[in-house]
Amino acid sequence: MNMDIAIWIVREQARPLAQFIADKFTARIYHSVNGDNARNQFAARFPIHSHWIMIGASGVAVRYLTGLLADKRTDPSVIGVDEAANYVTVLVGGHEGGGNHLAYELSNFLNATAVITTATEASKPLILGVGCRKGTSSEAIETAALQALSGRPLTDVRIVATVHLKADEPGLKQFCQKYDLTIKWFPLDALRARPWVTESSVFVKERMGVSGVCEPCALMVSPRSRILVPKLKLNGVAVALATDTLELY
Repeated sequence: MNMDIAIWIVREQARPLAQFIADKFTARIYHSVNGDNARNQFAARFPIHSHWIMIGASGVAVRYLTGLLADKRTDPSVIGVDEAANYVTVLVGGHEGGGNHLAYELSNFLNATAVITTATEASKPLILGVGCRKGTSSEAIETAALQALSGRPLTDVRIVATVHLKADEPGLKQFCQKYDLTIKWFPLDALRARPWVTESSVFVKERMGVSGVCEPCALMVSPRSRILVPKLKLNGVAVALATDTLELY
């Protein structure tokens, strides 16, 4: 991910977390040298970077941003992270600024919950769960995904979910880059605790110790998720479609 990322820490106690993030995302860390003048220092640096990660209370971030925002198409994205690293909240620039993609990357890295509220993403109701063998091509993943979609466009897919062992598969990454899809991955322990499969896979059980990948991963993205298309296997790829559309009665 080629992004110019800066981190602003509200308290010095957040520096270890900031350094942990900076080492992963090649980000620059800022901290006010004078607490009374902190907002002015932030305002001077705000337009310099394309993405900001603010570690601290969301209320502080909101006060810092007052008067700085001009246009959603050009403003830097701003992501808030609490000092306990439980939540990664997109405050500004989620869609146009690329903040949603960064938030999912960051939440994966921190094992935190990404809080995404943009309407553009909310209008995409589908979650694509994917499991694949090592070295699977992007074309094979695309073919399986299109078969599961059964005529629906890939633009209806909001996120691709998989196990962490597959998050860096070149074919999966190429497929997601082609269609501007974000990858959300889950650790094996989460899949072991949630064997939510319509049919257990002997192959996956032998190699990973879990009953399946695509269905539980798709279901774990949202507490409202339900399987729309059960596991479909094609040429070394297993995919499942889930939806988390809120149904009102």
